[in-house]
Amino acid sequence: MKLAARIALIAGLSVMILLIAHEGAVGIIKLLTKAGWILLLLLPLHVLPLLLDAAGWRAIIVQRCKLLTLFLIAVVRQAVNGLLPVANIGGELVGIRLLARQGVDGTWATASVIVEVLLTIVGQYLFVALGVAFLLQITQAMRLTNELLLGLAASAPVIALLIALLRHGSLFERLQHIAVRLGPNLRESAVAVRGADVDAAIGTLFKAHARLARALGWQFAGLLAECIETWAALRFLGVSVGFSKALILESLTQAARQFLFIVPAGLGVQEVGLVAVGHLLGVGSDVAIALSLAKRMTRIVFGVPALLAWQWTETQEGFKRFGRRSEG
Repeated sequence: MKLAARIALIAGLSVMILLIAHEGAVGIIKLLTKAGWILLLLLPLHVLPLLLDAAGWRAIIVQRCKLLTLFLIAVVRQAVNGLLPVANIGGELVGIRLLARQGVDGTWATASVIVEVLLTIVGQYLFVALGVAFLLQITQAMRLTNELLLGLAASAPVIALLIALLRHGSLFERLQHIAVRLGPNLRESAVAVRGADVDAAIGTLFKAHARLARALGWQFAGLLAECIETWAALRFLGVSVGFSKALILESLTQAARQFLFIVPAGLGVQEVGLVAVGHLLGVGSDVAIALSLAKRMTRIVFGVPALLAWQWTETQEGFKRFGRRSEG
């Protein structure tokens, strides 16, 4: 998995560099320079979707947890997935660990993150469907829309199967049995949280329909809030578009990133997606790439301090464990 992620990272970075060179690095830099300091206003705009995501996560955590705490953990999760070569899954593991440190039972922390990720997939599916509907309304691109609709139709059974496996398949109990057979290192990690308990906790959350509905609502609101960030970034770059076009750009680009999830930070994927969709909407390729770089700037400014803070907490935890062992 690490080798695949590294290969994907190199390939994505190469595509990104080639695309920038093809469209003209000087022109793209001029666009960003012309916008200047006003691009920093994207930072507070980026807080809103993360806060809404945290509110959705809190809705399915059965134990009491502060929204601010979940927001900070969400920032770290996004930073790990977006800035480290972990194929967009490492952030969830870190999230479970940090949530458990806040006093939430490890089993329920694991179940909450798993269900939250599943709801994210469902929310993004609906979000992409909305983007496709807007695309058809604005561009009348029947052929492309039909292809996207076929993709949505093909992915619906996969999502349904995933829901069924998590709800009825005792998935994590089976995974634990496999881990125990594979070796002592995996055996030690497998007993930390019993798979059967995680399956039971997930089943309990699936029965809490009101919690699930609230969480999905908050998450969908977070996706719409990300469209505001895209709309504002385009305005700052000198391109005025309606909210519907910003939604199309955001939803279809997210779909591409999720499809090629193994590429760290969606390098190259995000740029190609924005250029391709932007072409349909009358947004120049140079503007689309400048938009991508502006969004990446926001993630980096948010993510680097979050990663440093996370590493600091890991170091402190390591010191505490060492001290306890020395006393023992």
